[in-house]
Amino acid sequence: MTKPTRAASLSPADYLKKILTAKVYDVAVESAMEPAKNLSRRLNNTVLLKREDQQPVFSFKLRGAYNKMAHLSPAQLKKGVICASAGNHAQGVALGASRLGTRAVIVMPTTTPQLKVDAVRALGGEVVLAGDSYSDAYTHAAELEKKQGLTFVHPFDDPDVIAGQGTIAMEMLRQHQGRLDAVFVAIGGGGLISGVANYIKAVRPEVKVIGVQMDDSSAMMQSVSANKRVTLSDVGLFSDGTAVKLVGEETFRISRALVDGFITVDTDAVCAAIKDVFVDTRSIVEPAGALAVAAIKQYVAQHKTKGETYAAILCGANMNFDRLRFVAERAEVGEEREALFAVTIPEERGSFRRFCELIGNLPGLPRSVTEFNYRISDASKAHVFVGLTTHGKGESKKIAATLSKNGFKALDLTHDELAKEHVRHMVGGHSTLAKDERLLRFEFPERPGALLKFLSLMQPTWNISLFHYRNQGADYGRILIGLQVPAADDRALVKFLNTLGYPYVEETSNPVYQLFLRS
Repeated sequence: MTKPTRAASLSPADYLKKILTAKVYDVAVESAMEPAKNLSRRLNNTVLLKREDQQPVFSFKLRGAYNKMAHLSPAQLKKGVICASAGNHAQGVALGASRLGTRAVIVMPTTTPQLKVDAVRALGGEVVLAGDSYSDAYTHAAELEKKQGLTFVHPFDDPDVIAGQGTIAMEMLRQHQGRLDAVFVAIGGGGLISGVANYIKAVRPEVKVIGVQMDDSSAMMQSVSANKRVTLSDVGLFSDGTAVKLVGEETFRISRALVDGFITVDTDAVCAAIKDVFVDTRSIVEPAGALAVAAIKQYVAQHKTKGETYAAILCGANMNFDRLRFVAERAEVGEEREALFAVTIPEERGSFRRFCELIGNLPGLPRSVTEFNYRISDASKAHVFVGLTTHGKGESKKIAATLSKNGFKALDLTHDELAKEHVRHMVGGHSTLAKDERLLRFEFPERPGALLKFLSLMQPTWNISLFHYRNQGADYGRILIGLQVPAADDRALVKFLNTLGYPYVEETSNPVYQLFLRS
């Protein structure tokens, strides 16, 4: 692998000059710096968003990539360039190569979202998929570089790349000349924070620069702590844009010297931050793009600050559409606007209704049921998986205590990974107790009292043996109910369903029910 220009002798003043003279605006735009009004109100601090998601490739990466290529000789450009990237740097290289009329070979991990692969190809890049992480792709790119005589464009560990990324900080300090207490920057390999830190510490050294990493991909934080570069054996892939096992030599040197602190955030916090950005901007950033916002929220909660001003760099918005389902599912839990519980209810007539009435009368603002999963499995007690809306952090423990105090033993599952990832989808199965069961799929209106209407009209001699509901954000809820109704009550069941007036389909004969649920 061609080593980047040796930069150990470059000082912040040297980098300042390189940033001021960087060639980025042939491909990049000066992105907006705008207040996150809703988030600022909630946090009692001013939060500013640097909108690098507005770049032509929806990421900051084209700045450094183009600056590097613009400094290559005509002979180097004639042979072509190569890079290894999880996606955003790849798009920057592909776009820059297209503008400069040179060939671009892009080595990407096999785990790269298809959206990014397609985007690189659309920009004219020759995509090669290799390995499970950036580090694996890097190794393969080294082989191709030697074989084909290409010039390597490093995604982060190169002074020209670092200088290109530093133009973001140049814009930020020009756009906001008032109070600025800290800038929060996502870290993968460290190119972005190295450029930002060099410029800020040269121009406004009083402004803190805070690095942010995923808790399962914290190579820079661990390296700075160990005072040497640490190679991670594995990295989490949720934030694929920051999934780097080994940070750069130069970026490590700069971060160790200039970065004021580091914060790690988890997946739920990032999902909640993606939602926060959407609420304020109506834009959807990728996980890496939301790291800085998640860290600001964590920083404010930890330090109890008020009246300060923080800036977050929204560094990318190349989000796979399929991932939105997961993000929406976890955002409420990440913000603790949804609490999850395992509740034990006596298996007796009226207990289900009493439980629903208790939920409706819990202390605080009105709460909605976001999820309810149950399958009859015991003659004396029922175990129910329940989700409830909350109105702030720390409420789940209080709700669990209130439920237990009223005779419904509750286990708080809000922070239980097994519950959130798997068990919520597994409540069901065969039951020898489900005699005379009829399976009905309903559409309930999403309004208070819809379930209580069902329970009030249902004959007291019938029993609910299965219940599955998850709020999907629509104006109606899809609910699956198993009702134990004797054959002699067929006519009464038809009357009940007609009186209820909710759209339904009977699924008792469905082969899926016969295979997986019927006793």
